[in-house]
This record gives sequence, structure tokens and C-alpha cells, in this order.
Amino acid sequence: MLFLMLAFSVLFDFVQAPGLGLGARYMFTMGIGRVLRVMTFVATILPSARPWCAEERFNIPVHPHPWVQRLYMPYANSIERLRDLLDQDMAYAPIGQFPPEYTPKWGRMQFLVNILRPQEPDPSARQDSWFSTLKRAGGGCNDLMYSGHVLVASLTAMAWMEAYPGWTTGLLWFFVLHTAQREIRERHHYSADVIGGIYMGILLWRSTGFLWASKDRFQEARLHALAKIEGKIMQAAKDGDVNNVRQLLKQVQDDNKEKKPSHVVVVIAASMVTIFSLAIALLAFIWTADG
Repeated sequence: MLFLMLAFSVLFDFVQAPGLGLGARYMFTMGIGRVLRVMTFVATILPSARPWCAEERFNIPVHPHPWVQRLYMPYANSIERLRDLLDQDMAYAPIGQFPPEYTPKWGRMQFLVNILRPQEPDPSARQDSWFSTLKRAGGGCNDLMYSGHVLVASLTAMAWMEAYPGWTTGLLWFFVLHTAQREIRERHHYSADVIGGIYMGILLWRSTGFLWASKDRFQEARLHALAKIEGKIMQAAKDGDVNNVRQLLKQVQDDNKEKKPSHVVVVIAASMVTIFSLAIALLAFIWTADG
């Protein structure tokens, strides 16, 4: 909500142009942060900060996984068997009596059975596909390194700090720290995830600053041109030559006049972007509906 107010406040002259460029930079930086976050998901394996997560979210069988039955259960409570296991370097102990595992037919995705361990459906119900079972997993219970909530909060604080430097920035960073401690206290993330999210938000915002100008470049060009003829304007003002002053100012304005695209070009470009975005979203939903 705060970011949307910030990005569009340029329309009400609260933020110097290009305010929408500030919003575009925010979204672009968030996109980079999300891509890097996916990479850290794959590169890290951390248990959930909520130990009860799996038991509450999933219908876990009472008996252990077949791999655990073969490689762990026979040796867990026997030091002698554990020594023999290390000496022989192979699983030799007989497997105990456990209920059989339900094994659906998932074709090329059969390897997911050992990972998801689907439960046998009711006789009246239809067998779940691998995709519906995977969706029901909802991302599992592993920790997601780094925190996406804290990343968004840090980016919002950085954008606000650039648009409204002052005491309000300190207040906003206080809210970021409040969000961070809630993520830890409510066991959504570890402290390392939260610190990483703040660090990545600051780093990415500063790294993408060169792509979007924080101030109106045309205004800077006009001020630079005025500085060049400042002496002439002062001399004309001393001489009382108002017409010469007007002519010099008009020359600066004409030399640095912003070239705006035509209304037709803007409408066509906006329509193409909107149609393309909606089409990609619809195709993504249609093509991935069955996995």
C-alpha cells in the first residue's frame, strides 16, 4: 500500500518526476530479488522454524519411509549392529514388519512418489495426479532463505528514503525492524533469513540506481544551461533590458525542450504491454493447469 502511494504520488506533485520511474525501479529490483531468492531456495536446505509444521499440514503415515526402514530403523537402537554396519559398509539387517507403501502410477513422474508419499484415497474417490499432490504440498515445510516479506519492506523503505529523506525515513525503518522481529518471533523465518532480506533489499536498491534517474534530467539540463548564461542574465538585468532577459530565458527553454511522444504512440505502447502481460498470465494458467 505504501509503495503504491509512493509510486503514484508524482501525479499529485508530492514526488519530483520521474515518480513512476521510481515505481518501475522498485518492481524491477523486486524481480531481481525474487530470482535470487529462488536460487537460494535451491542452494540451501534448512528445516522449518516450526517443528510442528509437517504434522499439522500433511497426513503423514505412522510407519517410517521405506528408506528409513532399511537404512535406519534396524541400527538405531543397537550399537553392535551399528559397528557391523560400519565394518561391512552395507545394509545387512533384516527389515521389520511395516505396512506396505501406497504406490500410484504417475508415469514419468514416478520418482515423486518417494518424495511426496501420497496416501491411498478412498475407494469412492479418484486417484490424485502427481500435480494435484504437489500443489497440496504447498511448498513443503522447509525454511525459505531469505525472507521475501523483509525484502519487500526494505525496498519500500529505500524507495521512501530516496523520495522523502528526513525523520519519516527513520520511522519507516523502525517498521521494517518491527516486521523483522515478528518474522522471527512468529517462527516464519530464522534470524539469518531476516538479516539476509534486509541486506539484499539495500544492496539491490543501490545496485539498480544507475538504471533510473532519481531526478528529472530535463530539469537538471535547464539548470545547467541557466548556469552557463547566468552572467549574461545578470548583465541584462543591471542594464534594465527586460527583453534581452526574456530572450535568453526563451533560448534556454527552447534548447532544453522535452520531446514527448505523441498520444497515439503512448496509447499503442500501453495497449501492447497490457495485452502481452494478460496473455502471458492466461497462457501460464492454461498450460500449467495439468502440470
